[in-house]
Amino acid sequence: MVQEARPVRDGAATRKNILEVATRHFAEKGYSGARIDEIAAETATSKRMIYYYFKDKEELFVAVLEHAYGRIRHMESKLHVDDLDPESALAAIVGSTFDYDNSNPDFVRLVMIENIHRGRRMEQSKVIAELNVSVISALEHICDRGRRAGVFRPDIDVVDLHMTISALCFFNVANRYTFSLIFGRDLSAPEATAARRARVIDTVLRAVRA
Repeated sequence: MVQEARPVRDGAATRKNILEVATRHFAEKGYSGARIDEIAAETATSKRMIYYYFKDKEELFVAVLEHAYGRIRHMESKLHVDDLDPESALAAIVGSTFDYDNSNPDFVRLVMIENIHRGRRMEQSKVIAELNVSVISALEHICDRGRRAGVFRPDIDVVDLHMTISALCFFNVANRYTFSLIFGRDLSAPEATAARRARVIDTVLRAVRA
């Protein structure tokens, strides 16, 4: 008698499912408020399997952060900035960062949560530091091309430039509700978002031009 083959568990898909659900829970409830039981209840697996992939809640949170940073760096890798002139290349990176933050508010909340905890869990990850090397390298190459072309200033600090881009894009998500209430503007409206995106790109380009 031929036995029916047992279905093979897709480990990558299971891990991805856990990370997606955990991302939402950590972003909504913070590190302290998120519960493994509640995360497991919304996944396609079990609490036991979560602990199979991640030894504890802290390791799961670190993996969530790594997954979030990996996604934005992967998106940047598809921009093909080497095919663009320096200003267009920098504008592409700024625009993609703005779009990613705007489309992934959970990423912004996760970074805010980790800053509240003074980066205590992020410092355990070598992956995040390695992931962020790529964006610095891309900015260095763009700025070098811009300097040689005479369109960018010679004294650009690329880490500081990355901080400026991150701050401008991050703020639009992190403070949209408070600023909307204070100033009576719907900052999440499509036209407001598009206008802010254009201003952020223009601000960064003005900061680096020769």
